[in-house]
Amino acid sequence: MSEIRPHAAHWGSFDAVVENGRLTAARPFPRDPHPGALLDSVPAVVHAECRIDRPHIRAGWLRGERAGAERGDGDFVPVEWDRAIRLVAEETARVRAQHGDSSILGGSYGWSSAGRFHHAKSQLQRFLGLGGGYTTQLTNYSYGAGMTLMPHIFGTNDVLQGPVTDWPSIEKHTRLMLCFGGLPLKNALVTAGGAGAHEYVPWLRRVAAAGIRFVNISPFRGDAPDFLGAEWVPIRPNTDTALMLGMAHALVTGGLEDRGFLATHCSGWNKLRPYILGGSDGTAKTPEWAAGITGVPPETIRALAFEAARLPTMLTATWSLQRAEHGEQPWWMLVALASALGGIGRPGEGVMFGYGSLNGMGTPRRELPSVGLPASRNPGGIGIPVSRVTELLERPGEILQYNGRDIRLPEIRLIWWAGGNPFHHHQDLNRLRRGWNRAETIIVQEPWWTAAARHADIVLPATTTLERNDIGSSSRDRFVRAMHQAIPSQGQARNDHDMLADIAEALGFRDRFTEGRDEGAWLRHLYERWRQGCSRFGFDAPDFDRFWTTGHVEVPPPEEDFVLFADFAADPAANPLNTPSGKVELFSETIAGFGYDEIGGHPRWQAPTEYLGSELANRFPLHLLSFQPETRLHGQLDPGPVAAASKIQGREPILMHPEDAGARGLAAGDVVRVFNDRGACLAGLRLDAGLRRGVVAMATGAWWDPVPDGKGLDVHGNPNVLTQDVGTSRLGQGCAAQSCLVEIESFSAPLPPVTVHRAPSRRTAGVAS
Repeated sequence: MSEIRPHAAHWGSFDAVVENGRLTAARPFPRDPHPGALLDSVPAVVHAECRIDRPHIRAGWLRGERAGAERGDGDFVPVEWDRAIRLVAEETARVRAQHGDSSILGGSYGWSSAGRFHHAKSQLQRFLGLGGGYTTQLTNYSYGAGMTLMPHIFGTNDVLQGPVTDWPSIEKHTRLMLCFGGLPLKNALVTAGGAGAHEYVPWLRRVAAAGIRFVNISPFRGDAPDFLGAEWVPIRPNTDTALMLGMAHALVTGGLEDRGFLATHCSGWNKLRPYILGGSDGTAKTPEWAAGITGVPPETIRALAFEAARLPTMLTATWSLQRAEHGEQPWWMLVALASALGGIGRPGEGVMFGYGSLNGMGTPRRELPSVGLPASRNPGGIGIPVSRVTELLERPGEILQYNGRDIRLPEIRLIWWAGGNPFHHHQDLNRLRRGWNRAETIIVQEPWWTAAARHADIVLPATTTLERNDIGSSSRDRFVRAMHQAIPSQGQARNDHDMLADIAEALGFRDRFTEGRDEGAWLRHLYERWRQGCSRFGFDAPDFDRFWTTGHVEVPPPEEDFVLFADFAADPAANPLNTPSGKVELFSETIAGFGYDEIGGHPRWQAPTEYLGSELANRFPLHLLSFQPETRLHGQLDPGPVAAASKIQGREPILMHPEDAGARGLAAGDVVRVFNDRGACLAGLRLDAGLRRGVVAMATGAWWDPVPDGKGLDVHGNPNVLTQDVGTSRLGQGCAAQSCLVEIESFSAPLPPVTVHRAPSRRTAGVAS
């Protein structure tokens, strides 16, 4: 007989169907108006061959091979939990005593679990903080440059994290939506913390039906769904800032800028305006100038500017736009363009970031807290921008400049990662591996044999969400979801909290870590904290027992539309922004004072070193865009059937214009070699005339599977062997993955097998302790 258990994941809430202790299906939550296909992969992945069945230790580490050891192709020794706990505790204590707290990198960047208690990063960093401190990571890969920039410009990150101006306001008031990076559907499949309701597509259909005109400014026509009827402006990648400057020039020379708004609500227009007109550097940023950089005709640039001045316009950019060299510039310039139009804070107008980057952006929501484990202190530790992990490992003792600060990088002796996979998120994976191997010890908590686990010394098998109880919660979703344990722990897998509690006991602080609570007590405690927080905002949530029995709580929608910066727009003196001037900073004295030559005090055009207008394009004439997949979440669910069905001869697809393929003698379905000076990977060729010529596109998340020949060829199709590992600037130090040039050729050798979805080699006999 089947059992049904309510559950949730980042890709949606569902009812887990269990038969004889195995998950057989994941049925969408009945209240979800637009569930995605990713649920179809859940049963296969939770029972996958690549699950880690018990603790393992790299044989070389047991022999004393530490810093400088080659990891990733050595065999593992299975051990008992008691031995694994003892070795982890002893090694942690040794490293702290000999090298200090900051020599431990407490990793775990990643989406981990939608459950808020069994959230691996929160659990690990709570453990490391209570143990004395660690080196942590700041910002994120998704919009790290933007989240450093926007507090300088707007005094808040709400404009990119939410709450942003909601869809009802756009439906009623917007007449033109200029979408830099488009409004892609694939990203709407996921919500951090889980989604009871995928509302992005239904809302997008509603606003399209309201008669809004959409313009998709992107190298890829597919970044806007067909039902929007969007005009496609196929821009050259990494040149959006130039297009925006050309539009601003058209506004100013046409006398169409909102001078009143610029005078009363903005600071620094008197310095940006001369740059636009060419008075400060001798180059007028005319539409003709912009056309030469962007490949967009000057008449199109003028028409977009004039139409935006005539109609109530919302300007938006995807998070991906700032993941490029000088990635702060297009976001800053888009704010300046919105300021010139004067729409910031008006219903359905202004500028927002992230529509189409995540489900829930723009969905009406009440101001309520979300369920979560309390944050922990990090005494004696430091933080670096997450995308600078390789630099941290490569440059001990040197200075990293970030956002006006000089950070002295510690020497990392111990890397501890849980709930994430750096060999998915990071760039230039061959370089990362070299830096990674400098550490003496690497500990990974992981359910599957991902690249991170394969490149570890001590591997601790973690449960999946389906093997534990938890609470799914997101500030971007109106449902809080009970996550009932559906199946027993697989193999010897353990909850992150339980294994860390045992390690804490060996180190003498178990009681401080657990606070005397087990899983059930923690869930009640966290829910009650959330319930009390809701009451302060006028929402009475049911008690825990009722919630757990029902399986969810639904938060009613707000009664009024939400418009970000409405109070500021109405009265900037009474409602100033949290910036030095209290206004939108089109010129930032703070940023200018940092003295970073590559960023400057106002937005400006700066040519990347890798784009189709650079000299490097003579050798590598294709611009590679790497995007979030629709067949998985980052690398999660890659072993599942949905991801497998999209691959070509087992390799991740790469999209290419038919004429670019024909010029190279390539055909659809071919396995090709994609390469540059940083590395190479295999991919399956898929042709798409909706790509701008000279641009190719490939999803991230195929598990890294390098051939162990010293040359670093990835046989599975991970684009991060190709992307460059440089910061956007010293201000944001964000990920610059979208500035990447490659070449593609036919791969005629026998196809190497993809082995990463199988368990690695291991010894049947242990190694003496």
